[in-house]
Amino acid sequence: MFSQLGNLAELMRNAGKLRESVAKATEALGQLQVEGTAGGGAVTAKVNGRLELVSIRIDPKLIADGDVELLEDLVAAAVNAGLSKARDTAAQSLASLAGGMNLPMGFPMGGGDPGSPGGRP
Repeated sequence: MFSQLGNLAELMRNAGKLRESVAKATEALGQLQVEGTAGGGAVTAKVNGRLELVSIRIDPKLIADGDVELLEDLVAAAVNAGLSKARDTAAQSLASLAGGMNLPMGFPMGGGDPGSPGGRP
């Protein structure tokens, strides 16, 4: 219990550094861009690390075919693929940031006992 209080005190001392690191990470996530595709590349969705859809590209041939339901399905699939990639990439980036911090047990992304809240399994 007392070691957790020591870790909490250390976290409080480093709060300014933590805020600065989070701000930098948030900015970096906005710069990160990944693509998700569907229909063999007929639809491409570009998503940033803040999980915002940046752009979408649709092969004109797909529009000329006039199959609206297929187009809707492919757009949804491409966007979801892009979001999934962005989520994974953002999580890796944030994990590397958190890896350098000594977070007390029970804090999200902290080490700790799998049975404790926030502890890793």
